Amino acid sequence: MQSMSSAPNGLPQYPIVQGPMAGGASCPPLVAAVCEAGGLGYLAGGYKTADGMYQEIKQTRGLTRRPFGVNLFMPQTGYVDPAAVETYRGQLAGEAGWYEVSLAPEDTVGNCDDGYEAKLAILLEDPVPEVSFTFGTPAPDVLARLRGAGTRTVVTVTSVEEARSAQAAGADAVCVQGIEAGGHQGTQRDDPETDGTAGVGLLALVAQVREAVALPITAAGGLMRGAQIAAVLAAGADAAQLGTAFLACPESGAHPLHKKALTDPMFPHTELTRAFTGRPARGLVNRFVREHGPYAPAAYPQVHHMTAGLRKAAAAAGDPQGMSLWAGQGHRLARVLPAGELVEVLAAELAGAQDALNALQMRRTS
Repeated sequence: MQSMSSAPNGLPQYPIVQGPMAGGASCPPLVAAVCEAGGLGYLAGGYKTADGMYQEIKQTRGLTRRPFGVNLFMPQTGYVDPAAVETYRGQLAGEAGWYEVSLAPEDTVGNCDDGYEAKLAILLEDPVPEVSFTFGTPAPDVLARLRGAGTRTVVTVTSVEEARSAQAAGADAVCVQGIEAGGHQGTQRDDPETDGTAGVGLLALVAQVREAVALPITAAGGLMRGAQIAAVLAAGADAAQLGTAFLACPESGAHPLHKKALTDPMFPHTELTRAFTGRPARGLVNRFVREHGPYAPAAYPQVHHMTAGLRKAAAAAGDPQGMSLWAGQGHRLARVLPAGELVEVLAAELAGAQDALNALQMRRTS
């Protein structure tokens, strides 16, 4: 295994991507540590102002000269039923009283485009090596302008149809997200009628997308070990993206309670829930998910803004039962390692798995 941190062509040495995790986990120290170790680190532009995103870009540049990426949320254009939002507000009244926070109407007034145009303008004026998109495919002219600025573009997809759309629009690559992934499902059309029925496992989805499009594939969803990375590479992926695996790292900006919960026997399971944001997202099953998930409306980002004060208050009170504890299905395999060391361990496990597979093939053909 090479000791250098990047390949001669300037690309990351290892096919390991640290997934963007909105909410603070994907902070500059984590991103830089991953990049310095030979992986590709990613900042999360979601839920930040354009200036906040740019400050993190500048901070990351001060910590590493290696390539890194920035993820953007696409604007949300779907219809949200105001009555459903107000009903949910009433159902959360007890939570508001318990944590002593307000759920006044103005709390749900959020910008549905997440400052997309302002963030895009910054990334065109001062480009980064890679930009990925979640919740949709940008217009072809946007992808072309980014490519002209020297930026590689990646679109998150959860189906063959979305992958074909990304290819037709001119994306440079796709990030194929399986149902196992922690945090928001990157589906480009949120349809509550398909809740619990439309998700596809990562290995099956990678194989399908590989046969449908010619773009490079980054595979994401439940990956925690190097052997799993070997599996998705064998299935047709070009790289693997891991989010939850990096949550427990000391450089991660995740709340300490969130990090601890990943391997806490009190939280053995994950599920997709709309309880915290109004859009399907995978997290550890806690009291809030059990009590409010069954009737949370399809109302993103309105529900996200409504519950922001509740989540913040729960964290301040040291109560993980009221926090959004995003995690993939492999969370029990989380390791508390420095991010750079974790990259090296994953790379060694990947090499070991590939060697074992090669040895098996040689035995069967000898």
